[in-house]
Amino acid sequence: VSTIGLQGMSRSGKQGDHVGEVALSLRASEDRKYDSAEIIKRWREAVGDIEGTTQLSFQSSIRDSGPDISIQLTGLDTLRLVDASRVLKQQLTTYTGIYDIQDTYEAGKKEIKLSLKPLAYHLGISTQLLARQVRQAFYGEEVQRIQRGRDDVRVFVRYPKAQRQSLYFLESMFIRPANGSEIPLSEVADIEYASSSTEILRVDRKRVITVSARVDESKAVASQIRESLKKDFLDNLPQTFRGVSWDKSGSQKNQDELIEAMYRGFILSLLGIYALMAIPFRSYTQPLMVMSAIPFGLIGALLGHMLLGLDISLLSLSGMIAVAGVVVNDNLVLVDYINRKREQGVELGRAIRDAGAARFRPIILTSLTTFAGLTPLMLERSVQAQFLIPMAVSLAFGVMFATVVSLLLVPASYYILEDMKQRIFSHNSDKLQQKQN
Repeated sequence: VSTIGLQGMSRSGKQGDHVGEVALSLRASEDRKYDSAEIIKRWREAVGDIEGTTQLSFQSSIRDSGPDISIQLTGLDTLRLVDASRVLKQQLTTYTGIYDIQDTYEAGKKEIKLSLKPLAYHLGISTQLLARQVRQAFYGEEVQRIQRGRDDVRVFVRYPKAQRQSLYFLESMFIRPANGSEIPLSEVADIEYASSSTEILRVDRKRVITVSARVDESKAVASQIRESLKKDFLDNLPQTFRGVSWDKSGSQKNQDELIEAMYRGFILSLLGIYALMAIPFRSYTQPLMVMSAIPFGLIGALLGHMLLGLDISLLSLSGMIAVAGVVVNDNLVLVDYINRKREQGVELGRAIRDAGAARFRPIILTSLTTFAGLTPLMLERSVQAQFLIPMAVSLAFGVMFATVVSLLLVPASYYILEDMKQRIFSHNSDKLQQKQN
């Protein structure tokens, strides 16, 4: 579907007679060879640059997370902001794999600005009088309405059409002050040809221009480009353009804030897990032994993404946080069984062997059923499932990898922990005996 002259809001958020868009409705992902990102890439290459356009963008509606690079420039001086955004866009073109470089500043249509000279105030000509007479000359002044049937015919008095299409007649027109005399417009007003913004965006009462770009992941890594851009250009931006500051914006800023919140939540969850185990175990070290499987769960999640060729996403991180809670369960039942055997007076080596034999089946079955339950989701190819697949991969592979490692790690850790306790106890006993002697 192609549309020219959008009166309602378009997908890009723009409207007006100068806006046009073309929308494609694709088949279901199961019925086509290429995903939306590949179709957008080929479409962009086929179209190329269109002469006369001020902004050209290609977007996919479902899996489009926004520009990979989005920098928000703020300041009080619009001209400096425009200059800074222009230089920033030039800097972005120096990186490989960058495309769709855009900014939110729109110069708008050309306009004529009239400002009064000192002579105008002495003649009693105000800005309102000047604007009204110029408008009457070119737009017209309604002087009469004629009734014709059910319709009103409005009669306007204004310059002839040929004169209204030429700026010469504006510069040479006469202004009539209150005394009825005629004075050339050029004598009482300065004429400036310029353009103004179609919209003004502000943050904290400062004007804002956002510069964005996308990165072709097959040619470059977005995080590396962002780091290089910050080091080579953005850190020196306030010194180069005084009064202009920068910050991340859009999905990039939201993603950083979400990652920071997830990091804080992960730390708090680890502290909560430790506290919940330290109380019933009555030990400060055994909870750490149980939690030693968490890093291996994260490693398993990363290996799962590598095996399936998936990128790490925010949902992948959510799955990794979930792994931290799930893998603790296997170690918990194993350590608890060993502790109960020790309370019954069973020797340490035998207690560990009995725990491995008694808990091997439930631990393996728990992990296998978890992996099997998530397999249909990991194999799903529908568009709706693509958002959840990274989380399922993190959880499934993290649990399996941590389970295998835990069956060997926890018994060995228990041995090491008890050996350290005995050495510390014997060392303290020797010191106490020496003092008594």
